[in-house]
Order: sequence, then C-alpha cells, then structure tokens
Amino acid sequence: MKSILLAALLTLSAAPDDCRPRGGLPNTFAKLKEASEFRVGYIGGSITAQPGWRVKSLEWFKAKYPRTKFVEINASIGGTGSSLAAYRLRHDVLEKKPDLLFVEFAVNDNHENPEQIVRAMEGMVRQTWKDNPATDIVFVYTTCFEMLQGAREGKLPKSAETMEKVAEHYGIPSIDFGAEVGRLEGEGKLVYTAPKPKTDAEKQAFGDKILFSPDGVHPYADCGHGVYHDVFQRGMARIGDEGVAKPHALPAPLAADNWENATMAPLSKTTMTKGWEAVPPNVHAWVRERMPEFWRATKAGEGISFKFKGTAVSVYDLLGPDCGQIVVTLDDRAPVTVSKFDRFSTYHRLGTTFVGTQLPDGVHRVKIEVSPEKPDKEKILQKGSQKMDDPKHFEGSTWYAGGILLVGELLKD
Repeated sequence: MKSILLAALLTLSAAPDDCRPRGGLPNTFAKLKEASEFRVGYIGGSITAQPGWRVKSLEWFKAKYPRTKFVEINASIGGTGSSLAAYRLRHDVLEKKPDLLFVEFAVNDNHENPEQIVRAMEGMVRQTWKDNPATDIVFVYTTCFEMLQGAREGKLPKSAETMEKVAEHYGIPSIDFGAEVGRLEGEGKLVYTAPKPKTDAEKQAFGDKILFSPDGVHPYADCGHGVYHDVFQRGMARIGDEGVAKPHALPAPLAADNWENATMAPLSKTTMTKGWEAVPPNVHAWVRERMPEFWRATKAGEGISFKFKGTAVSVYDLLGPDCGQIVVTLDDRAPVTVSKFDRFSTYHRLGTTFVGTQLPDGVHRVKIEVSPEKPDKEKILQKGSQKMDDPKHFEGSTWYAGGILLVGELLKD
C-alpha cells in the first residue's frame, strides 16, 4: 500500500500546473445533480472540430451522469480565431442555450495582437453572461509544435497568457492541455510529430511512446487527443463541484473597447446589386449552419453597400477554387483589393473579409464589389505546394457571402 501511495504522489508532483479552477463551475454541477437535460457548447478551431477532446469530454459527462440527456453544441470552425468567434457566438452558440461553454482558441490566436485577443475573448464572456448569467465558461488551451519549447518549460503560449488575463478578471476556470504534452515530450515519452508506424518492425521500434500528431498541430484522435482527455479529466477533478450556484455578475470591463456588442447581420440587410443569387440548397449545404444567409455574385461590378454605426466591420464569406477578388472601400479611404483565393483554396472554407477595426465610434459607409481582375490561381497554389486537379474547377471569380460582422449596428441605407 505504501508503494502505491508513493507512486501516486510522485505522479501528482510530476504533473504540470495545467488547471486553474478559479471560480469553478458551481452552476454546472448543481444543475447536473438534478437536470434531465444539459447543453454543452464548444467554440474553437480545427482541433476542437476533430473527433477528439470535444467528443471524449462529452462522453465523460455522459458516463458520469447517465440519467442526464446531454445536447452538444458544436460551433468549432477550422482556421478561425476568437475574433470571428465573438461575431458568431450568438448565432452559433447562445441561441441554442448552453449551460456550459468551452472556448478554445490558443493555437489559432497564436499570432494575434494581444489587445485584440482581450477584446474578442472578453466580448464573448460578456455576451454569454448578458444572455444567461447562469452559463458557466471554461477556457481550454491546446498546443502546436511552435509552442513546444514553452510547453516543455511549463509555460503558457503568449495567446493563452493573454486569455488568462480575461479568465482571472472574470473568475473563469482554465485548462492547459499543452503543459502535459511538453512534459511528456521532454521526458522522451511522447513523439510530437510523426506518421503512424505501419509494419510490426516500425511499431516495435517506436515502443510504448505516445505518438501525438501527424502535422504538429492536429493530435491523433486516439493517442494525441487521449493526452488532452487525461488533462481534461484531471482538470475537471480539480475544479470540482465546490461553490454556490448563482448568476455570474459582470464586473467593470477589462478593456473598454471589448467586443460585447459584436453581432452578425444578414447580407440582405445591405443594399445588394441585382446580380446576386441565392445559393441552391444542395450547394455547400454545410455553410447554412454558420451563415444567416448564403448568396453568390459571379460578375464584375456586382456587390453590396451599407452604412453602420460602430467601431469594427467585416464580411462573413468563403474562400475557394472558383472564387476571385473583391474591391473594398471604407468611407473615403482608397479602395483595397482582397483576394478570396489563397494557397489552400483547393476546397471551399469559411472566412472573413476584413474591412476596418478600431474605427472612430460613429457612422461609416462600406462598398464592396467583385473585381474584374482575376488572381493568378496556379501561381498562388504553387506557393502552398498545391496543383490544379481540374482547371475547370478553378474557373470563375465568384464571391460567396452571407453576413455582415459588426461591432455596432447596421443602419438603413
């Protein structure tokens, strides 16, 4: 018995400080003791979109509370960060009434400006608690290869350090998945990036090490996300069910210009030229879960115009093989050409067209048109070591769009 206890203590002492319980989750655990239904929201990037820690965490809840029906709200979108999340939070999550919300953007915000991270993360917290003060929130920090050195030293990446300021201000629990990955890699127990061994000889050579990721970012669903889930379980145990269930109070904001007023308006609320057409239901049907509407313009000169009162504006749209360029004009500034085709555009994916941020809080006018100029798609793809599988697939200069992203309000034109 003594040796077992000693081993447990050594394991505990070796584990990194990967959870900060803060105010805990008293509303969550109080409701789970008696609720017939419980709704869990996840908003994050491609790591959360994977069938990994998100799926495993929901299974953990189901096993622990078998009498409760759990409803998953999966609002993860690959390649997106907290800024877009602040705009889409209401549409993708809050309208579905979560009891608990996990927020994961440390990797995708890795190169974001710290001030912008605070604006977006704090905006999401304040939006959530304005909508329902009983909703609990947890910040989750995933990792990637460029964060490895810091993880080995038990340090949070810069993005997560910034998010911690928001978590501390609002008493939000946080769980850091990266520290455990760094510890295991530093001890030689984990291989960060490698293909899975196929032959018996390769498996024998690999031994009992944990294989984390094929690309340095996205963990293998079984082993890499298994590490994440171990940290999740340990974190939830530390957070525990202590505390008194009560509505979350909103203190004075950490940043006066936080994005608690970020919102998304349908594209049809703008002035649209006559050449727009609604995208048929069978085309990119997955987009309809995210955008309030779904339109496309295919000819040069087609576009939108609108005015708004506020401090930031973007357009929710797509990048893809048949997309082209658009020309964006804000107020009396010089027009800017934006490509909706990049080195990853062998398929369609959600994106945003940045128009302006940190603008003077006042009335602004926006005009966006499909450009007659076409990008050199073959040259762009070569930069990403991609090729055109079928040139016809890349024809066109279409602009797909569905929403206006605002910190402020859309005005009648």
